[in-house]
Amino acid sequence: MSKPDVPHIPVLLDEVVEALAPSPGEVMVDATFGAGGYTRALLASGARVIAFDRDPDAIVAGRAVGLDGLTLIEGDFSGMDAQLAQPVDGVAMDIGVSSMQLDQAERGFSFQADGPLDMRMSQSGMSAADFLNDADEDEIADVLYAYGEEPKSRRVARAIVAARPLTRTAELAAVVRRALGYKPHDKKDPATRTFQAIRIHVNRELGELADGLAAAERVLKPGGRLAVVTFHSLEDRLVKRFLRDRSGAAPSASRHLPQATDATAPSFEAVGRAVRAGEAEVARNPRARSATLRTARRTAAAAWTEEVRQ
Repeated sequence: MSKPDVPHIPVLLDEVVEALAPSPGEVMVDATFGAGGYTRALLASGARVIAFDRDPDAIVAGRAVGLDGLTLIEGDFSGMDAQLAQPVDGVAMDIGVSSMQLDQAERGFSFQADGPLDMRMSQSGMSAADFLNDADEDEIADVLYAYGEEPKSRRVARAIVAARPLTRTAELAAVVRRALGYKPHDKKDPATRTFQAIRIHVNRELGELADGLAAAERVLKPGGRLAVVTFHSLEDRLVKRFLRDRSGAAPSASRHLPQATDATAPSFEAVGRAVRAGEAEVARNPRARSATLRTARRTAAAAWTEEVRQ
């Protein structure tokens, strides 16, 4: 396995820990363990941590360190409520691909170095190559438009289908660049949007986030804290809408509508405004540039039963 040149730096670490306010003896969930940055900080406060990751490499590495007070679970964080025996005091989520995954060419997440066209966080199921080589042109275009916000999605999808079979990240990047007329001096590589879209689709990232937010709502005890770090607008809009709805801040369609019932009473209280990394953190860690932290506190109301909108 290739090693990253730069060690993983957890984004908005101080702000996440402040929002979760862990105390000795409390139980915290790190929904996206990765390299364990949030987990280590929570353990240092005296809290116990239950951490999830669907990437088996992250679980193996975490178990090898053997941190006291840590329970590691391999699996999707959307299933945390089925795995936990009791309510918890806090949940942290760092959404999206980890820097370790991006830095490993053999995982196929990035076009910065050539590798197999994989992109699977769990290392199982449908790969990026499977999707691109089997899906029809319309489905590929829809994914690129919805998850990559690619304005020329149909042109790119047509070029992908014409170039099949695709097996390498460098091949896909070259196809996208040709389709969009990329020049080396252009500020942003147009392949970025396509790679993001395919990765989100292959890993069902937005569905996992929606399900994970609902699961966190079910496992947090009254007064429990939720901290979610996102890295692009699709994720952030989903979190913002979830917290707006669950905190009762969504605009009412009519003043004549009946009052909220126990099933729809606010289950969260939003805490403060969205937080973004400062200049010093961005200078240390460029990945922090696009990060947004949103936080909330669980009320005593019952968890909602309606599906989270994506």
